[in-house]
Amino acid sequence: MLLKIILSVIIGYILGSLNASLIVGKLFYKKDVREHGSMSAGATNTLRTLGKGAAIAVTVFDVLKGISACLIGQYLVGYIENYGMVGIYLAGLGAVLGHNWPLFFGFKGGKGVLTTFSVILYISPVPALISLGIFVIVVILTKYVSLGSIVGAISWPIISIFFNLPAFGLVVAVFMVVLIVFRHKPNIERLLNGTEKKLSFKRSG
Repeated sequence: MLLKIILSVIIGYILGSLNASLIVGKLFYKKDVREHGSMSAGATNTLRTLGKGAAIAVTVFDVLKGISACLIGQYLVGYIENYGMVGIYLAGLGAVLGHNWPLFFGFKGGKGVLTTFSVILYISPVPALISLGIFVIVVILTKYVSLGSIVGAISWPIISIFFNLPAFGLVVAVFMVVLIVFRHKPNIERLLNGTEKKLSFKRSG
């Protein structure tokens, strides 16, 4: 069982390392999004740098890779008594780690928000959708995607407490939230000093 758990994490990490913003940017636009905008390899910076079409493709891919990792973890490990769907939790976490520190792109990736959302959507759909609603409200009110991502992420493990997520699942959830907050450290600094960029659908060029 331990070997299957480890394999789930490894496969999740490899899937996560397939960073869509870098693949799409380099193949179709001859650009590395890490050299533009916020320097982050994620959907928001793809939108700013490459436009809406690329951002949609990246969004779909990042969501699918997170769900794929969860499916593989579920198949390999399944349910463990008193711990819950360990394979899903850890394979999903592996995908997030791969997105943030991709094996194929010099370990410099994105912030993992979309991939994390796909994982938590698979783990606990209702809390995930409530958190998504919170994210949308914050972004609409402030125009700051980073702030919406942070607030939405923090809300998920809190909401999940009321939906009987196993303790091990909550631990993984909190760890993924910590990763999101950590990866948004530059954004937090810019939010505090008033220099964070607001959401715009205009391509930066």
